[in-house]
Amino acid sequence: MRHFLFPILFAVAVSGCSSKSDTSTAQSNSDATDDRPKVALMMKSLANEFFSTMAEGAKTHQSQHADEYELIVNGIKDERDLSRQVALVDEMVAAGADAIVIAPADSKALVPSLRKAINKGVVVINIDNQLDAEVLASEGVTVPFVGPDNQAGAKQVGDYLAEKLTAGDKVAILEGIRTSFNSQQRVAGFEASMKAAGVEIVSSQSAEWEMAKANSIAASILSEHPDIKAILAANDSMALGAIAAVKSAGKTGDVLVVGFDNISAVQQAIRDGKILATADQYGDKLAVFGIETALQLINGETDKPSDVETPVDLVTAESL
Repeated sequence: MRHFLFPILFAVAVSGCSSKSDTSTAQSNSDATDDRPKVALMMKSLANEFFSTMAEGAKTHQSQHADEYELIVNGIKDERDLSRQVALVDEMVAAGADAIVIAPADSKALVPSLRKAINKGVVVINIDNQLDAEVLASEGVTVPFVGPDNQAGAKQVGDYLAEKLTAGDKVAILEGIRTSFNSQQRVAGFEASMKAAGVEIVSSQSAEWEMAKANSIAASILSEHPDIKAILAANDSMALGAIAAVKSAGKTGDVLVVGFDNISAVQQAIRDGKILATADQYGDKLAVFGIETALQLINGETDKPSDVETPVDLVTAESL
């Protein structure tokens, strides 16, 4: 069964960016009892504003519910550092975590270590980037996914872009890490929109979620395909790299750029007319959705973990 959560369920204030290191941060309260469950939040790169915002949202929620649980926040410095994230899973199990809420850097590589955690009685909740169903089945475990429909969110963005294009126009896609399910789903949403609009995708390359790499790849695409009309980026960091490449090529206003995540820098770029649209998956609340689900399982409020679909909405200049 798939349940639905909406942003109004959780009032989460967001403060400034957190540290960009992968050092664990424990949230504690002197008045809280020692038998509080310990929840480990494990994210991808905190150098990405989306994940630092997610971390701050989780910390704020914990401070408002300090008597209910203890929070440990972890992140990796580089989204490609799979070995470090695997090591963090083992470290959190050794530290006595009752639950791990994880945004995996890879949809397949983290499953074996998470299976070991589950076998030791740790509740595991998957957020942001969905774990691979076939690998989960092969490991004999079930991990509920709490997050948005990335394909539907990307299709909203692509459909909005398509309204500005003409059949026969050419576009390019900047993918995330190709083994990440959320990248695959966002690309699928973009592709569906462009196909329906009769728009040709002349290039689709992975920039691995990174701004600098996206800038380099976008510059190359613009050189090879000077007639493209838009670049669809699977996250906002890559969208920012793309608009820098567009500016350098002297094509600002001629090549449209869209993204996904709704980070603050992209909100400003949308207001300035540099980016056309993005998708908001409520990063400040996404970890909270996962934490709440973990606590329900720990507290015995439900014994049947199930996927929870969270909101994702189109963001444009009109909606800001």
